Amino acid sequence: MKEPLKKIALIGQPNVGKSSLFNRIAKKRIAIVSDLAGTTRDIRKHEVEVLGRKALMLDTGGIDETNDAIFSNVKRKAIECAKEADIILFMVDGKRIPDDKDKELFYELQDLGKRLALVVNKIDNDKEKERLWSFYEFGIDDENLFGISVSHNRGTKKLFEWIAKDLPPSEEEIALALQTLKEEKKEQDDDDYFEDEEEFEEEYIEEIYEEDDEEDDEDCDDKINVAIIGRTNVGKSSILNALLGEERSVVSPIAGTTIDPVDESFEYEGKTITFVDTAGLRRRGKIEGIEKYALMRTKEMLEKANLALVVLDASETLVDLDEKIAGLVDEYGLGTIIVLNKWDENMDTFKKFEETVRSKFKFLYYAPIIAVSAKTGRSIGRLKDKIIEIYNNYSQRIPTATLNKIVEEAVIRHALPSPNGNYLRIYYTTQFESKPPRIALIMNKPNLLHFSYKRYLINYLRDNINFEGTPIHILARKKGQREEDNEESFQG
Repeated sequence: MKEPLKKIALIGQPNVGKSSLFNRIAKKRIAIVSDLAGTTRDIRKHEVEVLGRKALMLDTGGIDETNDAIFSNVKRKAIECAKEADIILFMVDGKRIPDDKDKELFYELQDLGKRLALVVNKIDNDKEKERLWSFYEFGIDDENLFGISVSHNRGTKKLFEWIAKDLPPSEEEIALALQTLKEEKKEQDDDDYFEDEEEFEEEYIEEIYEEDDEEDDEDCDDKINVAIIGRTNVGKSSILNALLGEERSVVSPIAGTTIDPVDESFEYEGKTITFVDTAGLRRRGKIEGIEKYALMRTKEMLEKANLALVVLDASETLVDLDEKIAGLVDEYGLGTIIVLNKWDENMDTFKKFEETVRSKFKFLYYAPIIAVSAKTGRSIGRLKDKIIEIYNNYSQRIPTATLNKIVEEAVIRHALPSPNGNYLRIYYTTQFESKPPRIALIMNKPNLLHFSYKRYLINYLRDNINFEGTPIHILARKKGQREEDNEESFQG
């Protein structure tokens, strides 16, 4: 017997973009199944496909307050619709401040225990993504919050993947998966194993569903892009070869041997680590022709990287160019490890050199320092482990409740300042982005919060949460503050 289609309820106030999202999902392939008796505000059901998987979309009327009687009736029908659904999409306008009616209805929907997404529409560009911070007030988990722009077709793919993950595979997917399984089994089993096609399908149909779930659960956090950066001839290529365990990059004592970045990947601790061995950077006056191109490529690579290894030559005195190169990493907000290559000295000397590095690179105070020898392989294994650890810190998402508790403790220990007699108050704290972590302080007078107090909060956060190797951005905001009024974030 054919399984009934799973139902998706689309709920929200008028003019938030529900119709546009519905049309985007439906792609004109709309089959009206039924209309429940009543006014045009009633629930209609349409058969749709989401990434090739069929579902039934329950289309509800907009919930507004133009008339209390109408509002109560529409709200009641929305709840009824949600109870009937397997998946609920609650849609709000990202250009407006979250209102109490939205929260009230969202909490009622949350209590139903269904799969629920908060869809914030009209996030039209990367800059506007920062508006999402205010919607963490709903208490939604990050994986169930989607900032999209239906009109610009931004962010919808991630939402559709989230929906499709809970829908059964299409007949085409099942047929293809069965065929693949049959081919695999033919290589392993006797030819007469496939005489009973029905028995085969019954035995392996569950396996198909399981494999499909595993594919959907793949996390992009399993891929790490690491930039190897430093001035010429500090041993970047040698470190790359040592990390990979084989010689894949040309090593030469001639400065500037590596011109184009060379991408190399390998698997480690369940993650795919991709290194880019960048062209050596020379002083500005010496950057000519092909090396100028190499510098440009290096900056392009830094834009795509998550982590950077700042390689220094421990056998030479640090120079200003080392500091300028490290500044590029700070500029791009990457997770960072400072690597001292060509290390042959004892621990006492290391401590002195570490003090010199810390003094020179004060802006990278959060970055760990590891002394290695690419030639002998010393501490290369430790460097691999540290890459995984720093990336986990860089990409982590701290629960709002945890952040609030830590910031409250920080304020008790060191009270908020009162500039010119102004009373400052932090209402709550939330992390609205990762890679690197970006944290919003929602408060009454954000423009009066001095950067020194933000630095204090960052240090207190570091004392309580492992943020080693990653910068932290703190932004002070008013409730519902518009993008054009935003201040620059404070990084530390």
